Order: sequence, then C-alpha cells, then structure tokens
Amino acid sequence: MFGFLKKSTDAKAPAPVNVPVNIPASAPAITPASPPANTAPELSWRDRLKAGLARTRAQFGGKLKSIFSRGKVDDELLEELETLLLTSDVGMEATQHLLSELKARARRDKIETPEGIQQALSAALHDLLLPLEKPLEITAHRPFIIMIAGVNGAGKTTSIGKLAKYFHAQGLSVLLAAGDTFRAAAREQLQAWGERNNVTVISQQSGDPAAVIFDAIAAAKARGIDIVLADTAGRLPTQLHLMEEIAKVRRVIQKADPSAPHETLLVLDANFGQNALQQVKAFDKTISVTGLVITKLDGSAKGGVIAAIARQCPKPIRFIGIGEGIDDLRPFVARDFVDALFE
Repeated sequence: MFGFLKKSTDAKAPAPVNVPVNIPASAPAITPASPPANTAPELSWRDRLKAGLARTRAQFGGKLKSIFSRGKVDDELLEELETLLLTSDVGMEATQHLLSELKARARRDKIETPEGIQQALSAALHDLLLPLEKPLEITAHRPFIIMIAGVNGAGKTTSIGKLAKYFHAQGLSVLLAAGDTFRAAAREQLQAWGERNNVTVISQQSGDPAAVIFDAIAAAKARGIDIVLADTAGRLPTQLHLMEEIAKVRRVIQKADPSAPHETLLVLDANFGQNALQQVKAFDKTISVTGLVITKLDGSAKGGVIAAIARQCPKPIRFIGIGEGIDDLRPFVARDFVDALFE
C-alpha cells in the first residue's frame, strides 16, 4: 500500500573507524529539548465519547434543564419528558419504563429539586442499559471466529478494520476473511485495513463468500491465529434470498468449526433510529445475533435508540463507535454513555 525505501544489500558497509573525541571539562551539559508549549494533551475516552455524543446530548440532555426547572415531578413534567424521550428515539416501551421509574424514585426519595430529578432519571437510564454492558470474551476458543453482518452502509467493513486494531493492540494475532464478494472494492478496502493493521487478509477475486470464509478458518487453524474476523456482504432484512445466503455462510462456518461462529456481531448505524430494532430482530432470526456494534454515534441525534434496544430486543452491545479514527471504536460502558448524555 505504501512504498518504503530499502537499503541495498549489494554494497558492503565500510569498516567502522574509531575517532577519539575530546570533550572539554567545561562543556555545558546537554539537556533534552522541551516539548512545544502548545502540545495538546490526548483526550481520554470519556472526553472523546462526550464530544462524540454532542448531537444526541443537544437533542436530549440540553432540553432536560428546562423541563426539570420546576423541580417537581408532576403531570406536566412527565408529559414534556415523554415527548423528549420519544423524539430522541428512546421508543415507547423504554420511555414508559423510564417515566415509571422516575415517578417511583421521586415518591420514594421525595425529590423536589431539578438536580434530584436529573440524577433520578440518569440512574434509571443507567439501570436500563447496564445489562447490555457485556465485554466480549475471546479466550474460550482458538481461533475465536467472529462473523460480522449488517445492512449496506452501516460501517461494517470499517468496523472490522477498527476491531482488528483493537485486538492487535492486545497482543492477539488476527486474520481477516473478505467474505463480501459482491460490493465493488470491498475486498480492496479490507486489504487496506489489513495492511494498516499488519494482519493477513484471505480473499478471492470472486466466488462464493462462504468458501472464502471456510478457507480463512482453515488458514487460521494452520497458522495458530487467535481471532478471525469474517466480513459478509451488506444486505437488507427484506432481501430474503440474501438473508438465506448469510444463513448459508453461518452453516459453512459451523462445518469448518462445529463450535463456531463464537460471536455473531450485527453492526448498526445509530442514524437508523427505531429501524435498528427491526434489523436486530430480522438478523437474529436468521443468524442468531450474539452482540451489537453501534456505529456513527457522533453523527446522530438518535443515540437514544440504545435504550429502545435494551427494552425491546436486549442484545449485548460489545462496541460503540464515535468517529472515523482507527481508535474510535471501544467497548460499551453504560456509566460512561449515560454520563456523556447528561454532562
């Protein structure tokens, strides 16, 4: 992908020559140069998450202050809060759950201040999302085979590249299977991510995606690879023939390794809002989804859909993405997410 200058191996290097160097006793000591004064410190993940959720916070957290300003949980406050939650794509079921929790906490704790109301809602939302916080455990199998699916444009291939970086940074060997044999340049895109992360990519010019992934699993076993990330072509749940094809891919993976896939990740674009729920249900029915990757939270005001997922189709959220950088995909932590919405 990138060109590098190589030293010629034909010419012999000259023999080293020892040259005495006299340093005066009075020579001043050499101190390392100080870093530029304007070097900005690297932001923590919590700060980056807060910045990434700015649009959702503006839609949700920014309007809470005016709603809570009366300092009393009454019918008017609950009605305004219901409207806000629904327009933030929290969904009806999760909205009703959060309102009921807020009323119960207000009665129990005798809440009568705006700060108290916000803390109560924050606690209720955290309790709702906490069951989704389940980090991916990859130690039970080697290779650990992860099948990755999603609709067109959800950020699937990009997420695979970021996951490769995440696992590689943990000292794990990774192999990528270019199972998207339909989309133009999909194979080249994955190969570029492979070069960027210094990991191997198994691909074919064309052909059956299941066969590509089968070969990749065989190669991973032969090479002692820790993680296999298997890409698949994007498809809509309404495209029944393509949904059947991805079911076939899963069956072929099981032939290569009866215990696999060990994780089936569905990549969801946060901008899809409530439509993401239908995607989870459809893909789960076809390939038994075990975890979610929520992408593009930085470009959406619909981050509340995570609450809807927690209430209506609770699947572990393994990772969330808040930017285009290679390090902008991290494990989901409910406390960090909720704090980023309210701060």
